[in-house]
Amino acid sequence: MSGSGRGGNNRRGFRRGKDKDKEKENWSKDGKKKGGDNLRFDKTRGIMVDRPKWVPPAVPTEPIPVPDCPYCGKPIKDLSAALTDKTSGEAIHFDCVIARLAENEKLEQGDAVTYIGGGRFGVVHFTNPNDTRGFTIKKIVEWEDKENRAEWRKSLADHFSIT
Repeated sequence: MSGSGRGGNNRRGFRRGKDKDKEKENWSKDGKKKGGDNLRFDKTRGIMVDRPKWVPPAVPTEPIPVPDCPYCGKPIKDLSAALTDKTSGEAIHFDCVIARLAENEKLEQGDAVTYIGGGRFGVVHFTNPNDTRGFTIKKIVEWEDKENRAEWRKSLADHFSIT
């Protein structure tokens, strides 16, 4: 506490020597900071220092491709929800994969083909079709390979994560 009893800063002369001289270099004679927006306060040295200005990366100019689905022939407008075809490596509709798996699997009453995550689908049996909380997975179908990412996914990622 200072002698006046009101509190305050007792560190008026804490900067001496070289740091004080460097601080004066960052200020012009009319009392304004030199350097504009690139200055920041360095706590360890107690002075204002220049920092490099951040330059955002260039945004790709080419549009996002809209490929056709090899199963239904319609364009895939939402590539983020598409999956990779096992044989050709092209993008296919999520719903086309489910329809194709439902055709190939022998489904009993109460069974459904659902996506279970990680590029895998499952034949799931629901004990009560109205209540989807109780189920058992009868079969797991590996659809996408986790190790090898498709080339069309890499080009799509370049449009969204540029930093």
